[in-house]
Amino acid sequence: MRVAIGVDVGTTGARAVAVDERGGVVAAQTAGYPLLTPRPQWTEQDPEQWWWATRDVLAAVAAACRGASHEVVGLGLTGQMHGSVFLDRAGDVIRPALLWNDQRTGTQCEYITERIGPTRIVAITGNPALTGFQAPKVLWLRDEEPANFERVAHVLLPKDYVRYRLAHVFATDASDAAGTLFLDLRARAWSPEVLEALQVPVDWLPAVRESSEPTGTIAGAMASELGLPAGIPIAAGGGDNAAAAIGTGVTRSGLMSSSIGTSGVLFAHADECAVDPSGRIHAFAHAVPGAYCLLAVTLSAGGSLRWWRGVTGIGYDKLVGEAVAVRPGSEGLVFLLYLTGERTPHLDPRATGGFIGLTARHTRGHLTRALMEGVLFSLRDGIEIMRGLDVKQQQIRATGGGATADLWLQLQADVYGASIHRLAIEEGAAYGAALLGHVVGGTFAGVDEATAVVRTLDRPTEPDSGRGAIYDELYEVYRTLYGALRSDMHRLGALAR
Repeated sequence: MRVAIGVDVGTTGARAVAVDERGGVVAAQTAGYPLLTPRPQWTEQDPEQWWWATRDVLAAVAAACRGASHEVVGLGLTGQMHGSVFLDRAGDVIRPALLWNDQRTGTQCEYITERIGPTRIVAITGNPALTGFQAPKVLWLRDEEPANFERVAHVLLPKDYVRYRLAHVFATDASDAAGTLFLDLRARAWSPEVLEALQVPVDWLPAVRESSEPTGTIAGAMASELGLPAGIPIAAGGGDNAAAAIGTGVTRSGLMSSSIGTSGVLFAHADECAVDPSGRIHAFAHAVPGAYCLLAVTLSAGGSLRWWRGVTGIGYDKLVGEAVAVRPGSEGLVFLLYLTGERTPHLDPRATGGFIGLTARHTRGHLTRALMEGVLFSLRDGIEIMRGLDVKQQQIRATGGGATADLWLQLQADVYGASIHRLAIEEGAAYGAALLGHVVGGTFAGVDEATAVVRTLDRPTEPDSGRGAIYDELYEVYRTLYGALRSDMHRLGALAR
């Protein structure tokens, strides 16, 4: 049986998934690594940790494939977007990588906006200057760590650092590159105008390819070490959301995915480049060659529940079980999930979270349910913006942690007011990367043929009109709270420094 392996360099760990030519998963392995938070709202990771975790999961999956006499024909890469890996001329890491949810670059975002212009930067890149993106991270290094900045010879995204270690190739794909703020979105190439304005050499950036194009091969010595065949091709791959869209088959107009992982993401396919002029939602290149996508991103979705688990010391199953017993609306309790700032729709790195409406009658179960409902209210903000841009979803497909728990699925259906479909195989971004690996390995002629193996389950989760009415009313309260509290959030944030 021909198989391809997808590797996801995620925020909490690396995952490798081997997928056969019928779309079945034949092996999978995960290895975790730590998240570094040296200061409030700073997030970093050691790229060497990504590499060692990737080696471990690739070797384990390769061994399983050999044991079952499967032929590995290709490899696809995906991973967390926006992160900045700084390498010197020798290819060595200069400092820990700055991640997608790092919020230290507010000053640099203001500089980019002033230097290029708020309208022009959105027109070129599809997005405003946001703290999570790569470009402001490069400028932060220039401003705050000039000695390290002087050493920079290459700037890579997380998955592309792993590619470099596997094949000694500096390459990326259009979907991941679109999240750097350096890419001309319509040209699907680095923007000379942006690079010149920010004085960033184009030589620092990797070659841009379409997601299903090959970018080098695994050389003999490395292949032998990992237990893989020498010379297997590596697909350019995609940013985690674009690769997940391949894995969920969101590759044509009318399809949308709803992902609840550390962050929450609504992903809509677009055949043409459609940009929200206000920049409230992201416009990126898709992993489908020549196609585009719209993303609404909330920074702390499942991350909020993970924070709550840490605060309470209670496991997920018990927390969610208590939440199930609470009535919809949590008896007038609302959670603002801006624990690490926010993107959609507020674009505010200084936004903070909180429970609003808390009274003595509320229990831990109420707080947990209000937290989960708050996650969906935040994502509904994105749906409302997309609807305003005339993006009409015919089907919403759930992925990530939000596809694995009944309460998450029902909340999505009730808050969105739409049917929620689950995938027959839920493996997220790594699965999509494996399908791209099949394309470069010759199993499939292209992305359309590869995604034909993706199937949804027959019975979707349907919205309940009674619960939906409750959530409609509560959402109207929720959407007023940020504006009412914004200045106080910022004042309190300043006191925390």
